[in-house]
Amino acid sequence: MKLNNRLINWMTFVAVNGGLLFGLNMAGISGAITGVQDFFELNQMQTGLAVSSIMIGCLVGALVAGSFGDKYGRKRTMFITAFLFVLSALLCSISHRFSLFVFARILGGLAVGASSVIVPTYITEIAPAERRGTLVSFYQMAIVTGILFAYIIDYVLFRIGYGWRFMLGVPLVFGVIYLLLLTASFFESPRWLIKAGRKSDAQEILFKIGGAQYAMDEMSNLETSDETNDSNKKVKISSIFKGKLGYVLLLGTLLAAFQQITGINVVINYAPVIFQQAGVGINDALLQSIVVGIVNFVFTIVAVWLVDKKGRKILLLWGAAGMTLSLSFLAASFFSQNSGDIGMVISVLVYIAFFAASLAPVMWVVTSEMYPTSIRGTAMSFSTSISWICSLLVVQFFPWMMSSFGGVVTFGVLALLSLLAFLFIKFFIPETKGKSLEEIEKELGLAK
Repeated sequence: MKLNNRLINWMTFVAVNGGLLFGLNMAGISGAITGVQDFFELNQMQTGLAVSSIMIGCLVGALVAGSFGDKYGRKRTMFITAFLFVLSALLCSISHRFSLFVFARILGGLAVGASSVIVPTYITEIAPAERRGTLVSFYQMAIVTGILFAYIIDYVLFRIGYGWRFMLGVPLVFGVIYLLLLTASFFESPRWLIKAGRKSDAQEILFKIGGAQYAMDEMSNLETSDETNDSNKKVKISSIFKGKLGYVLLLGTLLAAFQQITGINVVINYAPVIFQQAGVGINDALLQSIVVGIVNFVFTIVAVWLVDKKGRKILLLWGAAGMTLSLSFLAASFFSQNSGDIGMVISVLVYIAFFAASLAPVMWVVTSEMYPTSIRGTAMSFSTSISWICSLLVVQFFPWMMSSFGGVVTFGVLALLSLLAFLFIKFFIPETKGKSLEEIEKELGLAK
């Protein structure tokens, strides 16, 4: 049976534009923060708020996106996120009050948080089992592409007067493109359509993906599976915290939390600041941030290549081990008075490489695979929102920790958390490579 891979790839490409905007919004602040500080005359805690306020929105967006997507559809939810990306970028670029700036960052966070739930969910539901890991990983590829673009744009615009406004306004252009793509040619998730009782629409889309026989087989499988038989029953929020479902939710939530508390957004948002701590000039620090973006991009390609070949768990284990060692070396670089900037730059790049090839894309793959369709949106919302709480706390308090305790303690704590992530993955995370969503349910004891 030959699938229409061109169509599947196109739908994935349109969806992952949400990831591109995710990266642009998260990393654009790294080069703009000095200009923001000077313009609004911010202290350390206000600087932390300028950066971390986006994560307040991420938390709320992640919390509501799942249930909204379950009720109104994946496509409609993505359309709303695209509009929020546009509005946030516009307000960030024109704000003259710090309160408006923070509000605009929160709006952008709403879009980022919603995208982090709905895009992996959508791709999981349209992708064939043998390509699902790769296609979901393209979401992370889009994120790191956005991060790299943001670093390059920040470097180019740094010396321009009020360049920080242009840096933060760039997502407006890409947001408009995302809106047009969603409007022009983008279909809804067949699994969601069946869940919503729109079987004829689902069958039509499945026919476009794989032809008549594929559509018949998929409709038969989905309609007879336990998750589809129960799809029209209203799922109580409390039910996802009970029994085996609650255990699976706990695993996904802890994995999502470890992705954030091991410090990735500290490096992404504060890369120039970290390099300046090593005595690197701001211009050189911005240039080295581009190198961070390139390493992030290249090793995400490695993850995309390996996730369906070697499996999810082995990538996660190697990644967590490498992150532990590189963060330990970074802490040691702060401790050594003679280490200079070279040791710090190397350790940051190695950390980024291991993260990009493991936790960055694979977390989205594993969590979206473990949750059944009937509660996937809601469960993804919960676990992703917890991860954003962790990210918010880490990014908000990073300037204060660096000022109060220094790099040794700050990065030593992150190294310890990476070690805990390794142990958790080794003993609790299952391998989901090459299995249908229904097979994964049965192995986790979720299917009747």
